[in-house]
Amino acid sequence: MYLIVGLGNPGQQYAHTRHNAGFDALDVLAQKLNVSITRKKDDALVGECYIGSEKTLLCMPQTYMNLSGFAVSGLMNYFRIPQENLLVIYDDIDLPPGTVRIRKNGSAGTHNGMRSIVEQLGTDQFARVRIGVGDRPAGADLAAWVLGHIADSEERRLVEESFEQAALACECFVKEGVEAAMCKYNTKKKKKPKKTEDTAETAEAAQPQGE
Repeated sequence: MYLIVGLGNPGQQYAHTRHNAGFDALDVLAQKLNVSITRKKDDALVGECYIGSEKTLLCMPQTYMNLSGFAVSGLMNYFRIPQENLLVIYDDIDLPPGTVRIRKNGSAGTHNGMRSIVEQLGTDQFARVRIGVGDRPAGADLAAWVLGHIADSEERRLVEESFEQAALACECFVKEGVEAAMCKYNTKKKKKPKKTEDTAETAEAAQPQGE
């Protein structure tokens, strides 16, 4: 069995904030798979489905972000899910909007939800999908930024595109493994080309690039 976890804070006041990017991306995946994440299991809402031939649980912890590890560890212990079958989706303020990064392991960094998971599992050797929500204005309060709603239409477009990319990466992770997901769905923003007399400036585009 596989476990895919989207991180976020429960409650309507936090819905669709930058910090709830994990919830939103998991919602996109659930819609693709035609599954509802509504079953209550201890400290989480879960949905059960198959990705390819693999039975998979989709999970939204209901503990608030800094206690996410209790929900994740509880499910992993109950269903005896190995850590190599765990994938966590979460927001990353160090990546610009529209960017997706898949890694097979690594530190929790400054993300409180990931810190809780690493602490409860006793390891950081599990896969994760990071969704960029950075580019906050100079001097802007960090907590206010991540807990804020996206008002800018271009930022919203980029972030919603990253949800789609993250959902595809999750499916690839289960079907083909983390290395394949990294190669196919890691994105890197292109630099804007300079204007010339013969060419017009084009928009930034995301292209697959392994990390």
